[in-house]
Amino acid sequence: MSRDVRRVMVQATLSDVADLAGVSRQTVSNAMNNPELLKPDTLQRVRDAVAVLGYSPNRAARNLRTRTSRLIGLRFTPAQEGTANAMMDRFVHSLVEECRVAGYHVLLFPGDGVDPLAGYDDLLRATAVDAFVVTDTYLGNPQAAWLEERGAPFVAFGRPWDAPDATHPWVDVDGAAGARMATEHLLARGHTRIAWIGWRKESPIGEDRRSGWLSAMHARNLSTSGLASRVEDTVNSGAEAAAVLLDEAAPTAFVCASDTLAMGVLHTLWIRQLAPGQDVAVVGFDDSQVAQVVPVGLTSVRQPLEDVAVEIVKRLQGRLRLPPVVEPGKLLSPSLTVRGSSGPGEWSS
Repeated sequence: MSRDVRRVMVQATLSDVADLAGVSRQTVSNAMNNPELLKPDTLQRVRDAVAVLGYSPNRAARNLRTRTSRLIGLRFTPAQEGTANAMMDRFVHSLVEECRVAGYHVLLFPGDGVDPLAGYDDLLRATAVDAFVVTDTYLGNPQAAWLEERGAPFVAFGRPWDAPDATHPWVDVDGAAGARMATEHLLARGHTRIAWIGWRKESPIGEDRRSGWLSAMHARNLSTSGLASRVEDTVNSGAEAAAVLLDEAAPTAFVCASDTLAMGVLHTLWIRQLAPGQDVAVVGFDDSQVAQVVPVGLTSVRQPLEDVAVEIVKRLQGRLRLPPVVEPGKLLSPSLTVRGSSGPGEWSS
């Protein structure tokens, strides 16, 4: 490294980055705040210069000028006891990383379990955050409508299930496609008696995932009569539902709306001395950590939470521009992580 570059690294400025990259100061600013405006090769030159110089923009000074906090509010509720799903932990980590790259930090605030709007009003009044990420739209909670009425920028992780005509930006994962993929995986292994264990009917996410199982079965002209159960999302509920279905419908495989329910199925199989993946196949949803460490390994639908975070931050940046840019909702495709619980062999009905 040259002496000049070492000297500049001590207190690199935006002008230093522009000089090294051979671009204007405005181009460097765009690379920091609106990278989509630049050609890929130009953006890469700026990023290379930033890396060489160790440049870090003076966020505090810019915040004083623009009166922004560079904070994104996210209400965070601990995982429910008796479940195997820590999906939100992986999402929060991904969101924090993407926000950091974009020059933002995530401010977590607690939910009290009673008032779905708790915390939002205080942060808005104090102008403590620039925008919010809303994650529990599937519960029918009023955050989205409440924030829209007040003109507060936000992006939702989840479709506006209760308001299909809503215009706010959102990002979601195609649950129906995931359940269909899981079912087709089992069909390809010769299963024809594939049971579904999902959530209560009032859950739109559960019904969306259930529709994927139904469509895959009906595409093969296979009956689903007596092969479905709707329960609470707990390990015990999954175990009880599996026991009833095994006794009354004799399925050779299960597709579940969550890894929590799938863990319940595995529990019942172990009690009955049935080998997962050999005697009965099981597929979960969310690819939680427990799916990776449980004996034989649980085959599970994996949500692309890293991609969700990228798309959410992209839409947050659009909402925070002047004038604001509101991008349409985006539905992302999941993938299937195959492990031992779905078995390698052919099955007979």
